[in-house]
Amino acid sequence: MSTYRRQILGTAAAILLMTGLGLAAPEEIRTLGIGDKAPDFDLAAVSGRRYKLADFDRAEILVIVFTCNHCPTAQAYEERIKKLAADYRNKGLMLIAISPNDPKAVRLDELGYSDMGDSFEDMKIRAKDMSYNFPYLYDGDEQKVSRSYGPARTPHIFVFDKRRRLRYEGRIDDAEKPGLVKSRDARNAIEALLKGEKVPAEKTRTIGCSIKWSSKRESAKQAFENWAREEVDVATIDAESIKELVRNDSPKLRMINVWASWSGPSVEQLAEFVAADRMYRRREFELITISVDSPGRRGDVLSILKKQQASCANYLFDSQDVYQAMTAVDNKLLGGVPYTILVRPGGEVIYRRVGTVDPLELKQAIVGYLGRYYK
Repeated sequence: MSTYRRQILGTAAAILLMTGLGLAAPEEIRTLGIGDKAPDFDLAAVSGRRYKLADFDRAEILVIVFTCNHCPTAQAYEERIKKLAADYRNKGLMLIAISPNDPKAVRLDELGYSDMGDSFEDMKIRAKDMSYNFPYLYDGDEQKVSRSYGPARTPHIFVFDKRRRLRYEGRIDDAEKPGLVKSRDARNAIEALLKGEKVPAEKTRTIGCSIKWSSKRESAKQAFENWAREEVDVATIDAESIKELVRNDSPKLRMINVWASWSGPSVEQLAEFVAADRMYRRREFELITISVDSPGRRGDVLSILKKQQASCANYLFDSQDVYQAMTAVDNKLLGGVPYTILVRPGGEVIYRRVGTVDPLELKQAIVGYLGRYYK
């Protein structure tokens, strides 16, 4: 059998497998070719205004970067993108970023290196937190603009000349870690255009996260269905065992949430903790819940946990002495439910909150410890 025929059959088998799993086959999106004209667009920016291609007519060079919030590779390149915009602004270059991702097509377990998703509201927060010095545009609803350019990964950079003909597309440079960079491909292309010279390498391969086209919504839906089938249980625990959990002899960052069925805020925020567990549990992270309900209310506790699909480690304190349980969790705590702590290996508490948590603040603390980039 020829290599070509094996490839065709392999692709067909992959498509059949994905169909059987209820997943969408990968879309064939054509990437803009060298010499092609920049497609027009009309997109909303996080600043509150809209941008069209004509808004950048004065630029000698137009750079468009397709990037996003959640991708660790995209995050690794944020500072370099900002530096490109700053270094060449006075030389006639204008840079814009476009997020191509459909937020509803991003699985929670794809957010393990991020504190937020790819929604327009999340983009506003990200741009402000990172002090973006370029327009950040959203194309996640219709994705028409992204399809017309054809990015393969985030980040994917496109460099256009004065006539808005594509002169370079691909990676920003050849290494995600700045200290390992040997070839600054995007800068080389920009420098060549400024000098009126031929771009040395017009096209390079990109690395990063796949574009979350709307066809991937089915995959995200399937993930929720799979999580819903996970077993949920609750075991009893005494004060000494709680102290052992807090000492955290594991290699994982532990999030411990103390809650009760009679506490409305406790029950309401369980969904946030379950979402965080799904986001980060592929990394060195685990969620533990401890209910301080009366031991006789195990059925009620388990019912709530099942409703919230809390398939993490769940415990019910074996005494009605709530203050004993709280002291075992954190001797600095005088009382209060719900109560949440993050405990790093070795027992150091790096985050503690009485009452409901700010979900973004909590996730920032988690990612701040685990790291935003691949190691």
